[in-house]
Amino acid sequence: MRNRIQAETDPFDTVADMSTSQYLTPELRDWVAAQLRNGVTREALYQAMLTSGWQPDMAQQALAEHRPFEPPLTLPELPEPVIQPGTLPEPDLSDHRSVLLPDGHRVEIVMALQRPRVIVFGNLLTAEECDEIVAAAGARLARSETVAAKREGSEVNSARTSEGMFFERGESEVVARIERRIAALLSWPVKNGEGLQVLRYRAGAEYQPHYDYFDPRHASSKAILERGGQRVATLVMYLNTPERGGATVFPDIKLDVMAQKGNAVFFSYDRPDPSTLTLHGGAPVVEGEKWVATKWLRQGEFI
Repeated sequence: MRNRIQAETDPFDTVADMSTSQYLTPELRDWVAAQLRNGVTREALYQAMLTSGWQPDMAQQALAEHRPFEPPLTLPELPEPVIQPGTLPEPDLSDHRSVLLPDGHRVEIVMALQRPRVIVFGNLLTAEECDEIVAAAGARLARSETVAAKREGSEVNSARTSEGMFFERGESEVVARIERRIAALLSWPVKNGEGLQVLRYRAGAEYQPHYDYFDPRHASSKAILERGGQRVATLVMYLNTPERGGATVFPDIKLDVMAQKGNAVFFSYDRPDPSTLTLHGGAPVVEGEKWVATKWLRQGEFI
């Protein structure tokens, strides 16, 4: 595959020591743009970059900068939420409803905890939406990484043994529909959300307890925070129901949220500090496998 799409001057061959640092050079950006203009698929380019030693997140970033033209998606007209100063993403539960209709789709409030702010949503996604996301993500999975603590970028971490990929924001009709539903449900603009991440946990795979906010002390945090500010909330959507295991666990508050297809768990955090009580993890899958889609929400527009 790589020889078939390789240009006369291949920027992959000019990169030294892929394992330590990788940069999106102007030559690489030009090469990606040229291949897309010549009709090479984004998936073929992505696989070629992985084969050449590029980290999945860097390959995805290179492709994200050169999105091909796509016709506008036909979606319901929904007003973009306006953020009030000092607020966090939050569904409107002021009238004590147990069912919300953010875009006409029925979303149930299964459980709501005030501190930390944790809400379990039932039927956030339809079974068809779950299956469509899984099918679209399957061919693009790679070993999941975490933010590097001592250098810029990301790295493979033994605490996280899943496989994952990122959709670009609004990449497809189903992705855009889900993003707009989330924005309406949580009163948080689509533009303040990171791209949807899909993860597959095979039997035995897990993600040990961690925080989703960016630790300001880490070397990578400065560059990450420049792209939209701090993370302020997480929404984990379950795309299937594992046969056994795979709960989302909150050790500080002794809460386990079982993975049920179509359901989701939401939690917010107003500061990058353990006092938010948002330590959480993905318990090991005992039997079968677990698929989830995660949406992280930022303070500002994510770019």
